[in-house]
Amino acid sequence: MGKKVLLGAMVLGVMTALVSLPSLSSVALADKGHAAEAVEHAKEAVEHGKQGHADALVKHAEGALKHAEAAQKEKANPHLAEGIKQLKDAVEHGKAGHADVATKAAENAVMHLSEVK
Repeated sequence: MGKKVLLGAMVLGVMTALVSLPSLSSVALADKGHAAEAVEHAKEAVEHGKQGHADALVKHAEGALKHAEAAQKEKANPHLAEGIKQLKDAVEHGKAGHADVATKAAENAVMHLSEVK
């Protein structure tokens, strides 16, 4: 009887661990930090810009801008400052329908934001 209880407890422990791991990893992934989120949105902006989708580029560039500005408030960084400048240019040109110029600005933003440590 004792072995069955011990075995049952071990199985329950393993099952609990397996169920908990995905939720723990999603918490870790969700908390990447504003700079990393800014890079992801800026990359999305570039992809949409390359397809000529200025409106989608603007949406992602604005998302990147919000995260980059939040990161800059947490800890100032010259790469963040330049990334923010480039993202603002991307939004401005994207709203004007200049997907090519906006894409170049978004690419520059990705380059600078990727340098943030």
